[in-house]
Amino acid sequence: MLDDGSLRRWEVAGGVIVDHRGVLLVANRRRNGVVDWSTPGGVVDSGEAPLEALSREVREETGLSVLEWSEQLYEVEVVAPDLGFHLTVHAHRAQVFRGEIVVDDPDGIVVDARWVALTGASARLRGSSPWVVEPLLDYLTRQPEHDQLFRYRLLGGPRSERRVLRLHGG
Repeated sequence: MLDDGSLRRWEVAGGVIVDHRGVLLVANRRRNGVVDWSTPGGVVDSGEAPLEALSREVREETGLSVLEWSEQLYEVEVVAPDLGFHLTVHAHRAQVFRGEIVVDDPDGIVVDARWVALTGASARLRGSSPWVVEPLLDYLTRQPEHDQLFRYRLLGGPRSERRVLRLHGG
């Protein structure tokens, strides 16, 4: 078992938005000032359905309205016992969406959003967490069957001392 129940649990929904322009990625400014890139999405609030949260987050972070989501593409589980959290991410693909990119994140985390050519996604994601990069690039390159599971264990405290272990099996 990865988590004995003592860790703070976070549930996040992530949106994979792809069209002829590429994949939509957002720049996130972290508390320490570092900027990394990911798909749009965010924390599922208490009492909120994951797809409802995802639609809200995508609208806030990118200005796009998603009218229809796919089944779950993949799930990511990250357990970080030294930092006291257990993160679960549910990723869905936008099937139908409309609007123009406008960044207006009320949390102030997302500072940019742009279409990135599929061939350039790996370079744009450089420096982002492996649990963000690996599942997304796997989906973009292989388009595997729905509901893939990616599991990670994050060990250590300060960023320079952290190690990320990819766990296999579901």
